[in-house]
Amino acid sequence: MKNKVKEILRIRGMRGAITAFVGLVIIYVVFGCINDKVFSLQNNLNLLRSMAKYLLIGIGQSFVMITGNIDLSIGSVVGMSAMVTASLMTRGVPIMVALLVSLLIGLIIGYVNGELVGKFQMPPFIATLGTMFVARGIAYLVNGNRNTDNIASILGKDQGKLFQDAFYYGKILGIYTTFWIAFLIFLIFSFILGKTKLGRHIYAVGSNKEASRLSGVDIVSVIKKTYLISAFCSVIVGYILCAQAGMGNMEAGNMYEMYGVAAGVIGGVSPLGGSGLLLGTFQGALLWQTLENGLNMVGAQVGIQRIVIGVIVVLAVLMDVLVRNGNLFSKKNKQ
Repeated sequence: MKNKVKEILRIRGMRGAITAFVGLVIIYVVFGCINDKVFSLQNNLNLLRSMAKYLLIGIGQSFVMITGNIDLSIGSVVGMSAMVTASLMTRGVPIMVALLVSLLIGLIIGYVNGELVGKFQMPPFIATLGTMFVARGIAYLVNGNRNTDNIASILGKDQGKLFQDAFYYGKILGIYTTFWIAFLIFLIFSFILGKTKLGRHIYAVGSNKEASRLSGVDIVSVIKKTYLISAFCSVIVGYILCAQAGMGNMEAGNMYEMYGVAAGVIGGVSPLGGSGLLLGTFQGALLWQTLENGLNMVGAQVGIQRIVIGVIVVLAVLMDVLVRNGNLFSKKNKQ
């Protein structure tokens, strides 16, 4: 039994995932004791629906971070997706066509990110900062520097409801479709990361690029695929925000790239690359949303919420750095 536990703990990122889960339980119980409405069925349903957005962008950002990179374009791709989708639908374009066009444009941004970082070896911060501005610019230009009209007013009430229920307001087995979409994507990408050759290569690139290259890993291809995954997840979140509002908002997704970093880092994904589990990202996204939800329910100001979450993110990264450098449990620190 002990050997089995040790084997589980040796899995890259498992300790971070367990830590995030323990923190989640503590935060949930504490806020529930302060305000018992935290335990209500409707609040928990809303919590799962809200955390789905953080989970999706966390998945995308986690794939990129495990390779030792970062994607700053996530929030802008979310906004671009919402605006392109809504703009097309309010011009009478069928829902499926609008979704596919938006997905295609988002994947182009992801491909460009992968080319710049992988093939041309640009610093990921600079490369994705550039595409962040490009994607946000498209979000502004696609509808003439203004938010779109209400989707249902153009498509008709039934078609508008169909789209909004599919991505936000509908329920399956009593739980909002938003969560089911995110959970399905989580399962698929968890399998890819943990059970496929691509997943092994992603970890290898993040651990040691030079060793990976010498082992025959196509580093450029691996990096491209992680940025494509990030873009895909961002586009889906754009659909969700569009369905939630019933329209396109030019500022949709603002700062979401940082939320993705937070969900991953809180869940034990190392921003330095080479380790992390999507299970941890799931826990990190849920912890983030539980904390935000709990602070809202006890009447904490938005500024306090941001400070608390910011401190948690910094502490999570600091722990990762200390553990990697061997400074956390070194004999020198014990003396």
